[in-house]
Amino acid sequence: MNNGVKQRCPERRLMFRKIPALKSNTKLRLLIVDDEPSIRTLLAQALTLSGYRVQSCAGGLSALSTIRQEIPDILLSDLNMPGMSGFELLAVVRQRFPGIKTIAMSGAYSGNEMPAGVVADAFYGKGTNFHALIQILDAMAVPPARC
Repeated sequence: MNNGVKQRCPERRLMFRKIPALKSNTKLRLLIVDDEPSIRTLLAQALTLSGYRVQSCAGGLSALSTIRQEIPDILLSDLNMPGMSGFELLAVVRQRFPGIKTIAMSGAYSGNEMPAGVVADAFYGKGTNFHALIQILDAMAVPPARC
């Protein structure tokens, strides 16, 4: 019985509480691109709480416009979107902005292997372990070793 009082979802609160902090001391700029508003919002909230400076876009063309205004450190893009697909977006970003690290994400592909035809530094399966995404992001936050 809730007596008219709106209760918060304990699973959601628990998920945010368990998110590990970003390893790097600097706030990396992350751009999330997904046509599903609920996915975009959830990822943006969770990754902001993890220490990232997050922006989000609903599609590939709006992402390119955002990138022209401020280049992110990391781009996290869904693959299957209307208009410009993530496949196309990632290829354009790799060619025009090679310094941006990229992560392809999709619920249509299983496993941790990069789907064929995807030009990205890493792959994250939507709906899988969120901590796997944090591990990918943390690995990208570490600067390459210098000789």
